Amino acid sequence: MEGGETTLSEFGGGGGAGAGVDTKVLHAFQTSFVQVQSLLDQNRVLINEINQNHESKVPGNLSRNVGLIRELNNNIRRVVDLYADLSSLFAASDGGGRAASEGGSVGTVRQAGAGHKRIRSGLD
Repeated sequence: MEGGETTLSEFGGGGGAGAGVDTKVLHAFQTSFVQVQSLLDQNRVLINEINQNHESKVPGNLSRNVGLIRELNNNIRRVVDLYADLSSLFAASDGGGRAASEGGSVGTVRQAGAGHKRIRSGLD
């Protein structure tokens, strides 16, 4: 493992039977974080290409930036969705079931059938 990475067993307090965290939940967290990291890596590449195209001021490169920026925005939207799903999963697993007034996390919540719209918990 590289510096700063956490394994599933570390995340679950040792990963033993008494750790209190369902291994399916941990697997879902790991899978989602791998997807997020992949998207963030793609975004880094996109941003570098967008910057190079912008600095070149070549009309074709500047036109290409339109599509690259759309792709970047879509990736960001997917990262937000993944984090919202993780937040819901964490809350449903009772790992984050504490209310905000008790020190629990306050994040975005999905509205059923609302697509990409979010409601914030009164922090806007």
